Amino acid sequence: MASVANTLCFVAALLLIYQKTATCGFLSPIFDNICKVVVCGKGKCKVSSDSTFKYECECDNGWKQLDHNLKFLPCVIPNCTSGLSCGEAGSQAQPPTPPKDNNTSFFDVCHWMNCGGGICKKKNLFSYSCECSEGYSNFMNIATSPCIKQCVLGQDCLNPGIPPNSSSNQGLIDSLRS
Repeated sequence: MASVANTLCFVAALLLIYQKTATCGFLSPIFDNICKVVVCGKGKCKVSSDSTFKYECECDNGWKQLDHNLKFLPCVIPNCTSGLSCGEAGSQAQPPTPPKDNNTSFFDVCHWMNCGGGICKKKNLFSYSCECSEGYSNFMNIATSPCIKQCVLGQDCLNPGIPPNSSSNQGLIDSLRS
């Protein structure tokens, strides 16, 4: 009986300590500057005490996140149609999502990212880049965007400012810079 009472006292003390540290903001110097290192793609970073990583990405019009419930993901998915193939027999615009590496931590930023035809490379605690395989390039030349083939984009991708399909990725990049 004494061990149960001791355990309850210990748990109560931990809860009080947690409550005090959660409300005092002792980590605020770290999290207040988090948006200086976070890349939100086609969106803006916003500090949020309600989210898992203490920030959220708010997407620009015409853009969305891979999963709308995971607000810390970058806005790299256009709100438009995409093709599953590029008109070539057996040639997919984006390969199937590779299985998650069991050795990555749940808190590792690359655990959550789908780099399409590439692999995720962690830069620091909150940032990463997608390194593309041969024949693929980062969507809109944004290093945090999935690696796709140019032909994947539909005609309705003009709304978020993406130019229509062309025969080369360089044309896409040039039109975005002008």
